[in-house]
Amino acid sequence: MDPIRILIADDEPGMRTVMRKLVERAEGYALAGEAENGAQLLELYDQTRPDVVLMDVEMPEMTGIECARIIQDRNPRTVLVFATAHEQYMRSAFEVYAFDYLVKPFKLERALNTLALIRERLTAQSPKPEPVRPLQTAASGRLMLKHRDGLSFIDIPSILLIQREERSSVLYLADGGRYVTSDSLSELEQRLPESMFFRSHKSYIINLSHIDSISPYGRWTYIVKLRGTDRDALITHERFEDLQNLFA
Repeated sequence: MDPIRILIADDEPGMRTVMRKLVERAEGYALAGEAENGAQLLELYDQTRPDVVLMDVEMPEMTGIECARIIQDRNPRTVLVFATAHEQYMRSAFEVYAFDYLVKPFKLERALNTLALIRERLTAQSPKPEPVRPLQTAASGRLMLKHRDGLSFIDIPSILLIQREERSSVLYLADGGRYVTSDSLSELEQRLPESMFFRSHKSYIINLSHIDSISPYGRWTYIVKLRGTDRDALITHERFEDLQNLFA
């Protein structure tokens, strides 16, 4: 199995050394690169496309929080971990759905436990998708989708998941189809029936009829497994509570 690629960023050389040694100690990880400021972090991110980013919050040119928002828009599945000496940033880390928040000076074992948990989540085998069952009470209607090749008309019940990727919105269908549009998730959300679709995260809309299971993913997020696809989605703690109320 390929190692998990991790990118580190901190403006203090000594702290980057600590992070580097942490990666060397962590089982199943490989260092993708290291940055000393926010702008360099984003440049390296685009070059290396790591699985995990471990970064300071306070950095020159661009903060870790600002970098996290950009990274999430490019790939919401990138695992984000913050390391900072200031606990007051925890709320901001919560808002960008960081996997964990390490307070400097953190203990090596504490950080190794975080990386081990990330490895466990990233390498977990996805269950074989169940056959798609017909939706007996699905809402009628079709969605007109604009894209660079023209227009597509999609049966709304066939949409399993909509995900934000590379500044575009990608629709995944029950038949394995995939459509890319420049429409935002908010625009698509307004055009979909509320009784069938649920905005679980700023980067995901899911079809309620296809939820199979939900399990913890990070300190503030959960992962949603969907029937009929090997793809999954993220759901925030607040939206998880809202979802529970829908099925109460």
